[in-house]
Amino acid sequence: MKNDRPSDSSGVKPDLRVGLVWKGDLKFDVGPADRAPILVDGDSKAGHSPPELLLNALVGCVTVDVVLILNKQRTPPASVSCEVTAERVEREQGTSRRIIKAHLHYTISGHGIEHAKAMRAIELGVTKYCTVRDSLCPDMPVTWSLDLSDATRESRAAAPEGESA
Repeated sequence: MKNDRPSDSSGVKPDLRVGLVWKGDLKFDVGPADRAPILVDGDSKAGHSPPELLLNALVGCVTVDVVLILNKQRTPPASVSCEVTAERVEREQGTSRRIIKAHLHYTISGHGIEHAKAMRAIELGVTKYCTVRDSLCPDMPVTWSLDLSDATRESRAAAPEGESA
């Protein structure tokens, strides 16, 4: 990045603060000092990889906004789940495998929720309100889709085999 450089923290207003402790191998405990840590694993075996954490932050942030918007529309959801699919740059020597595309597929159920209004809630979450999305490269496409369902379903996608940070 063109503004990345060594410095001290005096030029950063401390709105957020987290810490990291190395646990050996490629494992780290991360998070705010006053809360339980999250295990990060660069090998994606014992914990989330850094790119998975980035996707977790994206979908969590967008979904907070989706739930708030649906509640404001007086159509609170009974259930919300989302599967995130992301594409990364092919592995080449000396380059990072950055995320270049992400897709959020929502399944939402709840009395009176209209497809168009739920899609608009997702759109606003992605394009207007999500702090995490606004912190990512603006050229990275984030797309979304929606199934409205009466069935309550918990969804957590499995990591593709062999994926790591």
